[in-house]
Amino acid sequence: METIDSILHILAFFGGTFFLSLVINTFFLRFSRTLGIRNKNQLEIRWSNISKPSLGGISFYISYLMSFMFYAIIFGEQDVFHNEALLGFFFSIFLAFLLGLADDAYDIKPLLKLLAQILCGVLLVLTGNEIQLFTWPILNSIMTVFWVVAVMNSINMLDNMDGIATIASIFIILTMLGISLPFYFLNNVDFFFLIAILGSLVSFLIFNWNPSKMFMGDTGSQFLGMFLAYYSIKLLWNNGIEENEYSILSNLTLVLVTFFIPILDTTFVTIRRVLRGQSPLVGGKDHTTHTLFYKGLNDRQVAYVFIILGFLSCLLALNIAKFIPGDSLVLVLFWVFFIFLLVVVFKLIPKEPFLEKVNEKNLPQED
Repeated sequence: METIDSILHILAFFGGTFFLSLVINTFFLRFSRTLGIRNKNQLEIRWSNISKPSLGGISFYISYLMSFMFYAIIFGEQDVFHNEALLGFFFSIFLAFLLGLADDAYDIKPLLKLLAQILCGVLLVLTGNEIQLFTWPILNSIMTVFWVVAVMNSINMLDNMDGIATIASIFIILTMLGISLPFYFLNNVDFFFLIAILGSLVSFLIFNWNPSKMFMGDTGSQFLGMFLAYYSIKLLWNNGIEENEYSILSNLTLVLVTFFIPILDTTFVTIRRVLRGQSPLVGGKDHTTHTLFYKGLNDRQVAYVFIILGFLSCLLALNIAKFIPGDSLVLVLFWVFFIFLLVVVFKLIPKEPFLEKVNEKNLPQED
């Protein structure tokens, strides 16, 4: 009976945030055509040749706040308002949301954005939410801040074509849910937050699927980056630590495979831009998604490719978490596979810009 109640609560949280996000996005889309559009004539970084509102992040954050409130009402305040770690996450994600909102509205300087991201990581460390892989606490703290900044930027960079960042985030959350699915976790506040944001993302994908009606914007990517960073620390980086059933190699591999899509794209873009003598933080149409387009796929087909990659990375991560021992040589094979795939992706890089393809989409060429 208790299990049935838990399943009903899960369905209620998922359905509630799905419907709430649907209503919010429909409302904003109908009554606002400019929010999140800095300059209607400035399309150099966006892949789309049409200006669209960046509203998705607002629905994510509202869904998060509502799930926070309803969990406290249904299950009691003890797990929410007397939980230092969760409150640290609450303020970190609030800062991430404000950062993204400010960037969408005012296009803030990269240094200020980086400092705000570092502060998000520091807040996690100060409230006991740090990575716990290493013997030295200072190393854990540094790694935590680095990971938060890395995930926030990688999700932001991945938001470069319709549906891609949304798809990647959905599969990352599904993986973390699958890894933490034992019944003792069903009434956990973290489980319900993951379910709530999953519902919001699935609903948003209706608006973000090609041809999209809106973008998630920096408001959405910064929120999701902080959200995924926090739960990856709790459920992936620190997986098995309490039971003393982990190794640094196994947990690193678990993180690598779960975040395969954003890590692959960020690594690909960073190396490519550094080799060109360009800052990795400068936007451009040189991501893995764009490379697939240059090779002949359309935007929707690229999204299907990333759905397949997300599904495969989810299955691999679940196998690593459940069936592969921490000291297994098989873990090394996953790293070899990742490096091999990265090399293959680099082989796809066009030697000359595919200006014909860009012109076919009526997209402005990069300077």
